[in-house]
Amino acid sequence: MKGYALKSTVALVVILCALVGLIVGLGSYTFIYGKGYAYLKDDPKACVNCHIMRDQYDSWTKSSHHAVTTCNSCHSPENIYMKYFNKAENGFNHGWKFTTGLYKDPIRIRAHNFDIAMKSCLKCHGQLLNSVTHEKSLQEGRSCVQCHRDVGHSH
Repeated sequence: MKGYALKSTVALVVILCALVGLIVGLGSYTFIYGKGYAYLKDDPKACVNCHIMRDQYDSWTKSSHHAVTTCNSCHSPENIYMKYFNKAENGFNHGWKFTTGLYKDPIRIRAHNFDIAMKSCLKCHGQLLNSVTHEKSLQEGRSCVQCHRDVGHSH
């Protein structure tokens, strides 16, 4: 009986090691092939690793925000831990959806990421809320991008 328990334990350890090796190997390959390391930086060119973001990138390079912002300026939280958590979560979601083909075209921003972008608008342009027009719009529940949709980049 003792020999059977030992064989079962060894088999379980071998299977577990193989599974961990497979996950680490596939994850590493995907990270390197998909240039995942580029997302750890603040270079907007990383956002066009995926062909679907090309229009947004091209329009951003021609926008007034090009000189003062990057993708992370508007689409990542300020807190360093939340920034990289958000980037990891988005990276996983984007990788999964593009690999499986389960994305909608045109892509749409998720509510969580929309809130981050809105906070970014207000961080830089919050002083504009003192105007009657902007105050009324926000009280009516309108967002910045409803009127200023293509300011940072086209959608």
